Amino acid sequence: MPEAPTIDSGNTVWLLVSTALVLLMTPGLALFYGGLNRSKGVLNMMMMSFSAIGLISVLWWFYGFSVAFGTDVNGFWGDPAQYLGTKTFLAETDLWGATAENPSGIGVPLYVFMAFQMVFAVITVALISGAISDRARFAGWLLFAFGWATLVYFPVAHWVWGGGIIGGDIHALDFAGGTAVHINAGAAALGVALVLGKRLGWPREVMKPHNIPLVALGAGLLWFGWFGFNAGSELTVDSVAGLAFINTQLATAAAVLGWIVVEWIKGGKPTLVGASSGAIAGLVAITPACGFIAPWAAVLLGLVAGAVCALAVSLKYRLGYDDSLDVVGVHFVGGWIGSLWLGLFATNSVNGAITDVVGASDGLFYGGGATQLGRQALAGLIVTVWSFGIAWLLAFAIEKTIGFRVSQEAEVDSIDIAEHAESGYDLSTASGSGGGAFAMAGIGTPNSSTPAAEPAAPVSEKVAG
Repeated sequence: MPEAPTIDSGNTVWLLVSTALVLLMTPGLALFYGGLNRSKGVLNMMMMSFSAIGLISVLWWFYGFSVAFGTDVNGFWGDPAQYLGTKTFLAETDLWGATAENPSGIGVPLYVFMAFQMVFAVITVALISGAISDRARFAGWLLFAFGWATLVYFPVAHWVWGGGIIGGDIHALDFAGGTAVHINAGAAALGVALVLGKRLGWPREVMKPHNIPLVALGAGLLWFGWFGFNAGSELTVDSVAGLAFINTQLATAAAVLGWIVVEWIKGGKPTLVGASSGAIAGLVAITPACGFIAPWAAVLLGLVAGAVCALAVSLKYRLGYDDSLDVVGVHFVGGWIGSLWLGLFATNSVNGAITDVVGASDGLFYGGGATQLGRQALAGLIVTVWSFGIAWLLAFAIEKTIGFRVSQEAEVDSIDIAEHAESGYDLSTASGSGGGAFAMAGIGTPNSSTPAAEPAAPVSEKVAG
């Protein structure tokens, strides 16, 4: 007779910590994207990430979790009523993965698993925003985020992890989101960027990152949080979680080296922006593979991903699409590299779930032939076509109705002021005049009879930032 349902405190605590780590990644992304952006649009850029936390969290609780992880209906979505937000799940039997034979499941309360997957949904949507910086209306972004999460992310999460067509029928592997998160968001980023068009002056004008320390800080927070993203995806405290953890570190470290070597050869100098971007490329690539490959293969993956993504970011200049912050070059390309890597290096010797749970095969270099490589390619292609197509249609519909792109005046002057009535950097003194600290303290300020100096002509934001 099965034992009574029991909460596993170790698994539950680890998943709660992992959830907090993954949530931290979205503010980290806001800093990373914000630093890469021009100064006049830094707040708008960061607002897209923070608004995703608000909007997607509520949608996930209400119906997103049901669509993604409810009992499979037809291979494309789960039962939308199973975990509807109007219901509560606090009984001792409400443990994730519980069955009649195993009433404890993995020993984790359903709400803990729901929260863990919630923060995945949040950051996936937020990733898209980097492709459309400096030119998207905030209202249009919110409407797009709502539509894309509903029509794309929630169903795709079901396809990959909820028993749908990719995981359940095709038997493609994705440990923590290479297909469901990175290929998915990268394809959408390309679709919406094509609809919105190029920033004014791009690529003729050089649009450099305005705050490189902010970029490095954001990359560091993403790197830190990614251990929850990858190792937490094992859901339990075991050796595979440890494998995912060490592989995440090794691949990311190697990708930093791969990126800066390419940068050094091409440009003659390694940069902090390059090292930060290389770290993100490595994190992206190892995401689908971290629990399915040996550490030596993770190092090789990082080197390849860092180098290839460093080259891929230049594709937008050759092909003419304005992906502002290289979501396509890093997340789409990196996601594809990591997903295909499984077709080459996945091995049951490090994770028996490859065959026993997913029904997949060893990779090509472990005697499995090309079968798994084909599965990985098919899964990536399905998600790419669906995500790109829906994103393009959504963005086009929003542009033709309420308008998605800001006016030229707002884009040239400051999208932060136009959309949010605030700016990231106010360098004026408190009194509105010169004099530095003395003037701010009221010492030596001119009296009212002293004629005011002619105000200096404002520096064009287009030139200054």
